[in-house]
Amino acid sequence: MKSWAIPSIPDLPGSGLPLRLHDTASGEVRATDPGPLARMYVCGITPYDATHMGHAFTYVTFDLINRAWRDAGHEVHYVQNVTDIDDPLLERAVATGQDWRAIADRETALFREDMAALNVIPPRDYIGAVEAIPSVANHVATLQERGSVYAVDSDLYFRVRSDPTFGSVSRLDAAEMTRIFGERGGDPDRPGKEDPLDCLVWQSARPDEPAWDTPLGHGRPGWHIECAAIAVDHLGMAIDVQGGGTDLIFPHHEMSAAEAQVLHQSHPFARHYVHSAMVGWQGHKMSKSRGNLVFVSTERHRGVEPAAIRLALLAHHYRSEWEWTAQGLAEAQARLDLWRAATGAEQGPPADATLAGMREALADDLQAPAALAAVDAWVLAQQAGAGEGSADPAAPRLVRAAVDALLGIRL
Repeated sequence: MKSWAIPSIPDLPGSGLPLRLHDTASGEVRATDPGPLARMYVCGITPYDATHMGHAFTYVTFDLINRAWRDAGHEVHYVQNVTDIDDPLLERAVATGQDWRAIADRETALFREDMAALNVIPPRDYIGAVEAIPSVANHVATLQERGSVYAVDSDLYFRVRSDPTFGSVSRLDAAEMTRIFGERGGDPDRPGKEDPLDCLVWQSARPDEPAWDTPLGHGRPGWHIECAAIAVDHLGMAIDVQGGGTDLIFPHHEMSAAEAQVLHQSHPFARHYVHSAMVGWQGHKMSKSRGNLVFVSTERHRGVEPAAIRLALLAHHYRSEWEWTAQGLAEAQARLDLWRAATGAEQGPPADATLAGMREALADDLQAPAALAAVDAWVLAQQAGAGEGSADPAAPRLVRAAVDALLGIRL
């Protein structure tokens, strides 16, 4: 599947610091320890509607990780999927009378436009669920051979308890997992299942629904096995970061990790499970099911600068829930204007400490608001004419490059 263009990233003097991130599985902020190649998988969209600010917050968060690793000298292999066949997409097609493929193609294209506008570094591998079906079928067949898959009618289910570490990502008890599973697309009450938490890995063809011919039969893959297959195919096991929003911790990340671990008979699937918080609007979590959405494309088309949108997102720490507001966007635009004016000057106060402060903030579990504050402090000093006797003609260029390279804001 086609990705989007790679933005230019300025080179900065020196090197970034080792990145520490909160790991959902351990509940701790721990150092990431990638080798020369850092490997990251972030779950992509189900393209039945446009990119909203909750999506944008997630992908900008993982873009910061990408940038911090690169600044620290790592090459980054970033993989993202597109769930271009799933129940929500088919339901939208029925509701609107449109072809599901046309919806998926249109919304995926719009997502690419939004990500490019927000200056997000694209994944090296951008893989659709449909193109991964042959691989998924092969992986399910391997799980069958291992005795970890069984049939319910003509569908196939994964025995989650075949992974002895199941539950270690979300750290939830069985009752809570069962409740959430039922709320997030699972079927804990289906007759014939051995365990309410066992998850679908292959769904046989249903009337009037798309299906594909594979050695497993005529059908399509389940959601969790899709990401497990794509991730291990392109990144292998023990990847450095598995990422997404907090709504994916359970069941999606728990179950895809279990499938991958049984499939490869090794542990862990990921060394860090990193999750961004939900974004609200009008008093509720922004979600497609509720319909309380602010779309990136809508804001762009009404003339809002993508850099201001990105700056509004970066004003919040990735693990803190917050609400999108018109005031927050206006403040971001005002900040952007101030930064542009200051970095457009012929000289300014020395900026080495500003760069160091930005690096320290981002290395400490992506403290983006602190990184913004470091830039704000330099801008205020520049406006006040502080240190005029030691003004540096290279300082505005350095701040501008640091803001671009580390924060993804092109001034």
